[in-house]
Amino acid sequence: MQVTRRQFFKICTAGVGGSSLAMLGFSPTAALAEVRAFKLTRTTETRSTCPYCSVSCGLLVYSLGDKAKNAKSEIIHIEGDPDHPVNRGTLCPKGAGLLDFVHSENRLKYPEYRAAGSKEWKRISWDEAFTRIAKHMKADRDANFIATNDQGVTVNRWTTTGLLASSAASNETGYLTVKVARGLGIVALDTQARI
Repeated sequence: MQVTRRQFFKICTAGVGGSSLAMLGFSPTAALAEVRAFKLTRTTETRSTCPYCSVSCGLLVYSLGDKAKNAKSEIIHIEGDPDHPVNRGTLCPKGAGLLDFVHSENRLKYPEYRAAGSKEWKRISWDEAFTRIAKHMKADRDANFIATNDQGVTVNRWTTTGLLASSAASNETGYLTVKVARGLGIVALDTQARI
């Protein structure tokens, strides 16, 4: 088949034009008369804070569920909160990937304990975890608490334990955290906002 230069350009133009229209949604097949519902229509919107860094960006978390008493909702979408003064709706790559973090099979959801010398992690209850933490803190404080210095001045220091406070906490929560830590004698105290 002999194709002239002009015919070649006409064929190419028709092909590019047809494929462009198909990419824009114009199709020679009949269009369905259906309105697709917006995916967040039936969801519950919850405001939250990103857990990753000390910036504390605001989040909008959308969950889908029937809101029955014992039914568990499923998070289906997470985005930045446009009304939040810190991030104004934007999220970094870690914050934008929060939905994958929430639904990850590797996500740790329960406290686990590994005995000394063991290779296996054992799942324990929250009560057991808090009890273990409290026992270890008390034992360490009893063994290492410094009531007075060399000159006999009362110092009440516990120098072998530190506390890293949350940067996403409110001012009131941060104030109470510092008061409790200082009341125990902890001097190694910092907030995640400095990291």
